[in-house]
Amino acid sequence: MRKFVMLTFMMMMASVMAVPAFAQGTTGAVATTNWVALTSGFALALAAGLAALGQARVAGAACEALGRNPAARPGIMVALILGLAFIESLVLYVLVIVFVKVV
Repeated sequence: MRKFVMLTFMMMMASVMAVPAFAQGTTGAVATTNWVALTSGFALALAAGLAALGQARVAGAACEALGRNPAARPGIMVALILGLAFIESLVLYVLVIVFVKVV
């Protein structure tokens, strides 16, 4: 409990001390940050990483199913390819959304 209280206190102090950094004015030519591009990059990275985890689970389950019942290979392969295509299509949708929002 003591560690949690200390961590909470340190995070609160860090957030209080960060406030003056955001208080600067906008005088002259100031470069602005393109937040849409930045968050789109994070969204694409998150989607690709989670899709890779999902594809690994699908492939592992297909290998396990083939090991248990080799006679069901055609049905398992159809389900495997279809599942991998759906997972990959989600990443491609995120990529299209990133290009539409940023460009």
